[in-house]
Amino acid sequence: MDSQKINPFRHEYFLGYINQVLPQFVKVHFPSSVLLNGFTHFGKEFNGGLVGNFVVIEGSACGFLGRITELTLPESERLSLSEKAFQTRDFHPSGKIEILLSFDLYNPLTVKKGLTSYPNIGAKVFVSSGDLVQEYMSRFGMKTNDTVNGVSLGHLVSDPSIDVKINLQSIFGRHCAVVGTTGGGKSFTVSKLVEALIKTGNKGILIDATGEYDGNYERTKNVNIGDGQAIFHYSQLTIDDLFFMLKPSPRTQTPKLMEAIRSLKMVRISNGKDLKYDGKQIPIDSGLVKKNGCDKRPYEVFYYKNISKIEDGLADFDFTKLAKQITEECIFDNGTTWGGTSTNDVSYCVSLISRVNNLGNTPELNQVFGFQEEKSENDITDLINDFVSADNVDESLLRLNLKNVKYDFQVRETLVNAIGKYLLNKARAGEFEKSPIVVLIDEAHQFLNKSIKDEYFETKPLDSFDSIAKECRKYGLFLCIATQMPRDIPRGTLSQMGTFIVHRLINFNDKEAISNACSTANKNTLDFLPILGEGEAIVTGVDFPMPIIMKFEKPEEEPSSETPRLKLNR
Repeated sequence: MDSQKINPFRHEYFLGYINQVLPQFVKVHFPSSVLLNGFTHFGKEFNGGLVGNFVVIEGSACGFLGRITELTLPESERLSLSEKAFQTRDFHPSGKIEILLSFDLYNPLTVKKGLTSYPNIGAKVFVSSGDLVQEYMSRFGMKTNDTVNGVSLGHLVSDPSIDVKINLQSIFGRHCAVVGTTGGGKSFTVSKLVEALIKTGNKGILIDATGEYDGNYERTKNVNIGDGQAIFHYSQLTIDDLFFMLKPSPRTQTPKLMEAIRSLKMVRISNGKDLKYDGKQIPIDSGLVKKNGCDKRPYEVFYYKNISKIEDGLADFDFTKLAKQITEECIFDNGTTWGGTSTNDVSYCVSLISRVNNLGNTPELNQVFGFQEEKSENDITDLINDFVSADNVDESLLRLNLKNVKYDFQVRETLVNAIGKYLLNKARAGEFEKSPIVVLIDEAHQFLNKSIKDEYFETKPLDSFDSIAKECRKYGLFLCIATQMPRDIPRGTLSQMGTFIVHRLINFNDKEAISNACSTANKNTLDFLPILGEGEAIVTGVDFPMPIIMKFEKPEEEPSSETPRLKLNR
């Protein structure tokens, strides 16, 4: 659209005059209630002055786009209200207008950053054309030289004839959060965003917590986790991840577990050969370091020579030997030598050894982390590498289906955090700068605010996605979280979300979480949250000079999110 041909201040669109200016809003006087009626102009329908409709205000230095938030009649005219009076008399209503943005008078499509001025008393108010609002929305988040190329996602709630076309950079470029109560349309919105990514040739990784996104998306690789089809091998986990699942007590079990892990990593580095130094040696038998009665010197020399590999934080050792190695660590320390078995230490570690055996022998966990297997080509890290590779031009979506992953041992949280940590390290290495990746996490409250803290154990939270939210935008790794409980998302993560797609929210704490995290969501707009219908949402954020109240179109591939229905009759 040629901005030189746009005239938002046509006489035919006139509504009224500004009669009061306040910092939060302006008030408008309508000379006649007839001006509020809908009308048709050059074949286009205008709704007139209804609550929620857009208007433009002609200022002295710039123009303003606003939304009507309130209509009222003078007290003197309310007394004469009747059906006949409306047909024969002329009323003089007034209203409130929330100013959304300001624009250049001579180039109306040029939006000015910030609201540096206000309309004057007596400024004229006009109905806004749908084309003007549509052009604004398609330009949100664009740089000066970018081509206008918005993706159609739905239409305005106040005017279904106005399509909402939004640049994907404005949605994902500063991270995105899709929130809303059950039944508000959150899953459909995520599916619509996934389809938009695929159609525009971008790449996304969808972490499907419940398996509901099982539609036949184009250019998609589906990976089922938890049934043995693909595993995230435990050697790619961190020591913190293992601690999270094993929960060792801090005073007695944690030191023994750390020593056992160090010993097993030394076995792998030495290829199972005995540790020797200066005529002394520590035998390695059946993959175990036998310290009982040995001099410490060979162990210490080997440790400091290979300290970077041993202390790299990864669980790269033979997990099947861990329980027995913990027992081998339960020995007396005589300073420069080790003594015999300490029965007290063994008794203290019995519960830890039991958890290790349980972890390694539980089929559901082996099908996720492969505790009994060697790393294979079917590892999730390899699948991620193949997907994000520049050589992969056939697939745009990698869907990781967690439907069959059990909830025991915090395995789901640990798995998703490990995937996040793997992507975080790749982003820090600069692998996504030329080909950005969007990671979409459904039911994000299950994964993003988890840590273990009880009377036995305390460790770091699972915070890889918190780190992604805080530092990875500049690396080309973007985050899109979907949740029905934003209050359960860490405040630091939520505050990094530059774009919010907010469906119906009723809970006070959820609304407060959004209000605190999203600076552009003003009070007037948030008032719409409890009354939004299915599929309706408020889209707001850093790259959106004004909030958009819109209804998302149904995606081509609808997620399986239907609620089972009860019998109505016997």
